[in-house]
Amino acid sequence: MDMQTSFLDRLFEAGLLIDTGIDGLYGRSGQFEEVIAAFERLIDKVGGADGAEAMRFPPGMNRAFFEKSGYMKSFPQLAGTVHSFCGSELDHVSLLQCMEVGEDWTKGQEATDIVLTPAACYPLYPTIAKRGNLPKTGGLFDLQSYCFRHEPSKDPARQQLFRMREYVCMGTEEHVTEFRQRWMDRGVEMMNAVGLEVTIDIANDPFFGRAGKMLANNQRDQNLKFELLIPITAAANPTACMSFNYHQDAFGAKWGLNLEDGSVAHTACVGFGLERIALALFHHHGFDVKAWPANVRKALWG
Repeated sequence: MDMQTSFLDRLFEAGLLIDTGIDGLYGRSGQFEEVIAAFERLIDKVGGADGAEAMRFPPGMNRAFFEKSGYMKSFPQLAGTVHSFCGSELDHVSLLQCMEVGEDWTKGQEATDIVLTPAACYPLYPTIAKRGNLPKTGGLFDLQSYCFRHEPSKDPARQQLFRMREYVCMGTEEHVTEFRQRWMDRGVEMMNAVGLEVTIDIANDPFFGRAGKMLANNQRDQNLKFELLIPITAAANPTACMSFNYHQDAFGAKWGLNLEDGSVAHTACVGFGLERIALALFHHHGFDVKAWPANVRKALWG
């Protein structure tokens, strides 16, 4: 924790992150954003020839789609909903009175039809399902979105609002597992190109409750999730900066994603944690981007 806080304080002092008074909710400097933009260009360079269809969804998604996704069964502790004032003029007066005396003014807020997007790919599946059966070649999609997960922390690499870049592949089991392996190889090459030493390990999602332990064990036993790990705040506990996930036919069955022959599509995705990758670069190469090694600058800026 001390190492995490120390790194966070130095990021604040350097102006790379901007303190908002909420753990895990930070502003970013122009230089921080420049590094993220440069890394996204590297992603485009590596994956651009694959011909993915680009989509950009907002950081909020349809509440009905969110409910159907089953997210609340597995990760209720991470979810964020959007509430709004829906009362009368009298209710408004009461709200203002509560604020004036420092009491809880949020009691009258009601849930809207929007929830905060938990992962960039979540709005994609119902969108593609509306189109009908996938073509024989399946589907490949390029996504980027702000995502929300309620896990406040002093660790700057564990933010509550962060950006995720994803490629999502839909097709046969063979098709999507080949896609995942290709991006695992690419991920290591990309990180080596920007001077970051990495390891890849089997992982599991933070499923909630007793049943979640069984899901996590099952996910690990079947090698459904791998993470690319980079030391940021602690060498003994490296941070997941990329993830490589094989969903089997779970999303295909849930959303009615079918292939041309009517069979249920399998899906896989690769996710880049953009803030985490930027933090890894600043941690390993220093806060002065102009002083970074020439090969790293060349990989990012040409």
